[in-house]
Amino acid sequence: MAVGNARPAAASAVETDVEPVASLRAEPVPASESTVASDDDTSRAAVASVIPPMDGDTPLARELADNARRRIALTGRRFPVPTGPRVLTVSNQKGGVGKTTTTVNIAAAMAQSGLRVLVIDLDPQGNASTALGIEHHAEVPSIYDVLVEGTPLADVVQPCPTVDGLFGAPATIDLAGAEIELVSLVAREMRLGRALQAATRAGLAFDYVFIDCPPSLGLLTVNAMVAASEVFIPIQCEYYALEGLSQLLKNIELIRSHLNPDLHVSTILLTMYDGRTRLSAQVADEVRAHFPAEVLRTTVPRSVRISEAPSFGETVMTYDAASTGALAYLEAASEIADRGAQGGT
Repeated sequence: MAVGNARPAAASAVETDVEPVASLRAEPVPASESTVASDDDTSRAAVASVIPPMDGDTPLARELADNARRRIALTGRRFPVPTGPRVLTVSNQKGGVGKTTTTVNIAAAMAQSGLRVLVIDLDPQGNASTALGIEHHAEVPSIYDVLVEGTPLADVVQPCPTVDGLFGAPATIDLAGAEIELVSLVAREMRLGRALQAATRAGLAFDYVFIDCPPSLGLLTVNAMVAASEVFIPIQCEYYALEGLSQLLKNIELIRSHLNPDLHVSTILLTMYDGRTRLSAQVADEVRAHFPAEVLRTTVPRSVRISEAPSFGETVMTYDAASTGALAYLEAASEIADRGAQGGT
């Protein structure tokens, strides 16, 4: 992975997750309809509806035209502010399901749509900090200082350089030893929650706070679940993910019983969905059957662009906003924001 390399040129025909949006217009859109105000949801939907279908009734042509309509309907839309600040722990005990990727891209999509968002990187690997493009080397004040040293959260928060309204509390390598150091501290499970409450009282307010957890149930993850009222679970569309989900739910119940009675699973997002395989559809159906209210309608497909973006210190929302991965995360963020505005969690 060449981090310093220039960005890839325009996508080749081999990469199926990048759509040549400009080529969709088989005929010009009438001027009277192309000048509709972009900040009106109804007008955007009207503009999307007049895009003519591509020549040829092929699955690819239908998919590209559908993606163009969805993108026009969402791009530029300002998401509604939630009825109250929402703190979501993004957690799954199984690794490789897209926790960090989901955290940073949902957060970026919300910030681009007018909300004020904080990402707390609670994973010692620091991948969320990398994707946000914020510094997280050993000398940088980090979430470790908040948990162990009692440093105010406001002193470690950094703005994301590529997205206005998006902020991050970075993780450094010091966090790897925090599990051991927290054992002897008073109220060790509640230190992150108290830091968030103190920051709010001091005026550091956000519409959404996403906490990116490590793939385990140690003291770091327990701190995240005590600090939050909601659990946001990304699930990879494979069989092993279902096994990990059942164990995660048991642990959430334990924490709710003993430490945080307000904790509940509010959101489930299906990631790495491959529509060509029966397995992905079966896993999706299984999860939706058990959690009909929690699972988002949107699924996130496998995407080369999503995987490439962190090597450039960006989320896919700024790295390639026209990709199918960026569109999927934008739609998922829109669903979450709409639920929050309606008072649902």
